[in-house]
Amino acid sequence: MTDTSTVNGGRLLVDCLIAQGADRIFTVPGESFLAVLDALHDSPEVQTVICRQEGGAAFMACADGAMTGRPGVCFVTRGPGATNASIGVHVAMQDSQAMLLFIGDVDRGMKDREGFQEVDFGQMFAPLAKLVLRIDDPQRIPEYVARAWNVAQAGRPGPVVIALPEDMLLEAVSAAAPRPAVHRPAQPVCADALGVLMRMIADAASPVAIVGGAGWHAKARTHFTSFAERIGLPVAGAFRRQDAISNASPVWAGNLGYGPGPKLVQRIKDADLVIAVGARLGEATTDSYTLITPEHPGQILVHIHPDPNELGRVYRPDLAICADMAEFAESADYWDDDVVPFDAGEEAHNEWLDWTTAAPAPYALDMAACVTAMRETWPDDAIICNGAGNFSGWWHRYWRYNGFPTQLAPTAGAMGYGVPAAVAAALRHPERQVVALAGDGDFLMNGQELATAVQYGCDLTVVLIDNGTYGTIRMHQEREFPGRVVGTSLHNPDFAALAVAYGGWATRVETTEQFIAALAEAKDRTGLRLIHALIDPEQLSAGGATISGLRAKAKG
Repeated sequence: MTDTSTVNGGRLLVDCLIAQGADRIFTVPGESFLAVLDALHDSPEVQTVICRQEGGAAFMACADGAMTGRPGVCFVTRGPGATNASIGVHVAMQDSQAMLLFIGDVDRGMKDREGFQEVDFGQMFAPLAKLVLRIDDPQRIPEYVARAWNVAQAGRPGPVVIALPEDMLLEAVSAAAPRPAVHRPAQPVCADALGVLMRMIADAASPVAIVGGAGWHAKARTHFTSFAERIGLPVAGAFRRQDAISNASPVWAGNLGYGPGPKLVQRIKDADLVIAVGARLGEATTDSYTLITPEHPGQILVHIHPDPNELGRVYRPDLAICADMAEFAESADYWDDDVVPFDAGEEAHNEWLDWTTAAPAPYALDMAACVTAMRETWPDDAIICNGAGNFSGWWHRYWRYNGFPTQLAPTAGAMGYGVPAAVAAALRHPERQVVALAGDGDFLMNGQELATAVQYGCDLTVVLIDNGTYGTIRMHQEREFPGRVVGTSLHNPDFAALAVAYGGWATRVETTEQFIAALAEAKDRTGLRLIHALIDPEQLSAGGATISGLRAKAKG
């Protein structure tokens, strides 16, 4: 960190980020924040990761924040840079992940003239971010950076967008120093409320917990697992929160979202007490607000969340507890109660084991068998990263997320997230196996970030599932308009050759046996590895949907 007696705004900004604990930023460079880039040249404390598209950079920052629990940091330029990066802001908001997006902006004297690439970021990002700021006075950079860092991680974590006028970053600043690091505010649980919850559990006949979401981290995971196992409480993961507790836990009941186990769905419907911990109970988790309705007649709902604005926003809670996830979980774990243990946790776990045991399928490359083989040979702490598409459903159903963090997947359902997230994961955890899952349509949204992976020596494996179609949309198309295929067919490149062109190792597979052999070889290699798996488009989803089956059902 440099002496801040007289520096420019760019130097001060970087020093403030270092003071808050930033050790890596993701960026596509722009002329609008050259002063920041120049300061990074003399800042060995921060790794500057140069990306190939702003959407990929923003996804990397979002994923990095998910792993560290502190804001991931991204810098982009105005106009096209900001609009490209907006997808990462949207994901960070819906996923409740702390993130800072800094945008180089037009000079202060040019504002509101629709200058070159000018955008009103306050209006553009207001519905996407927790907060949108603009720093016009370089003397206030320490104040704004500390505020942004705090807002991004407090309560329900999320993205903060900060506009940086180009001339402000070049202006000299004196007698300004970074503020001390700010930390997520402590939010202890109310003892009286916890006592009420324990009495509710003691009175319940069929309770169930739904966990994972805002502020969830390793400490919350450890303590809540201990608590749930002690009383035999079935624990389901909210959508794409499957690593919230180890899936090896004897009370893990499976995941909600798209394609959950039918017995888990029935268990949620039959529950007399639903305990939501960290989860927002969003549309995907609740099957469009029908699995648990906002009024939930016949059920008692306890909602524990770190943000008071989320409690009561959609659902009517019978007991609302505003607390940090780790504080709540630790207090529950150490509560000296008289709750008689349930046998439901073990029962739910056995049902999940049955649901995740694959039956043979009549395909040359059977995805369920492939995932089963992968989970039996790859380490528990492998980090699985995916974007959006039916391909992810096989891992959601058959993979076992036992380590933490091991699932980087957007609850916002954004395509193109997997490869950038895997780059961020490989940089953050070089000691672990990292896997990017992608469909053929999903991959080409951000496949260019393979160049970033190679540039920074990342060890990661890409499993690319190619069925020549936008599979999820094709499935819905066949349900609604069977046989009338339009807009979903894809002509793809040779993905294996593409990966080799980037500097990686790649192979093409068309059978289950070839896939398993390729997994073994990829696991023993380093650097970029890509497995291009061609599957029959008839094999539409992990739930068993097929094109022929959907068409037959439509005919009656």
